[in-house]
Amino acid sequence: METLTPAPILLFVYNRPEHTLHCVESLRANALAAQSPLYVYADAARSEADRPAVDAVRDYIRTISGFQSVTVIERDHNWGLAANIIDGVTTRVEQYGRVIVLEDDLVVAPHFLEFMNDALTVYRDDERVGHVYACEFTGDPALPPTFLVSWIGSWGWATWDRAWRFFNPDGADLLRQLQERRLTHRFDFDGAYGFTRMLRHQVQGRNNSWAIRWNATLFLRDMLSVCAGRSLVQNMGFDGSGTHCGDVAIYTAQLFPNRLSVDHLPIEENQEARAAIARYYRRTNSFRAKAIRRLRREWHRLWGRK
Repeated sequence: METLTPAPILLFVYNRPEHTLHCVESLRANALAAQSPLYVYADAARSEADRPAVDAVRDYIRTISGFQSVTVIERDHNWGLAANIIDGVTTRVEQYGRVIVLEDDLVVAPHFLEFMNDALTVYRDDERVGHVYACEFTGDPALPPTFLVSWIGSWGWATWDRAWRFFNPDGADLLRQLQERRLTHRFDFDGAYGFTRMLRHQVQGRNNSWAIRWNATLFLRDMLSVCAGRSLVQNMGFDGSGTHCGDVAIYTAQLFPNRLSVDHLPIEENQEARAAIARYYRRTNSFRAKAIRRLRREWHRLWGRK
């Protein structure tokens, strides 16, 4: 495989110093960390109540070492996650041609950076591949080591400038296209998960998700993601500390300790992998599953975690 300079890592942080520390430590344990530029985007406090934790995060990120370079971008007002990520990815992908993106609540496996850089190299010229994803939360042992699917995940991902230039921030336009082309059912994994509803909520201002717009952008362009079939990312944000994550870990993933080889696959969606993801969504998003999670959240609220 051709060897390229490792892609820059973009890390987006806010007000969780312990999560940020664990994320950086796991990254630094990767062999390619010392060759990788790290850009840390620190959003400003949304309220005075958040300021002490935001300041603690900033104190820590100014001390980070162990990477090829460390650049800290401290926002002077609160951008929010979506605007922060869109701006950061746009700026750095134009500068480098490719980027690896993480948020502060993620812990990565020791070979995460090798997988991401290998995938960015192997698929760099495949116009139908627009996204690399390294968190595998279905736990389905039948999944191959890598696969292509029409879907994106946001917990440890990467892309190229040739793909990101298509990013459409206009959720209303994306929703209109999905509806006019009668693609909403397929976009929702044949009804297994409400991605269309999520996009509609973004249009209505009920969420500010950049990821649903990126998902819809690539879906409408018939672009695929190359995904790890063994998880190289664990989301630790389901402890109630995050803005956008709940406190019940329905997407728990076990970190894969070994290196995943990245071979060039035929550029077509893996239907078995798509079916595995759909099965998982149906199992975790049924009425019964949601009711159980609501009961658990109420139990935790009243009695505390046991």
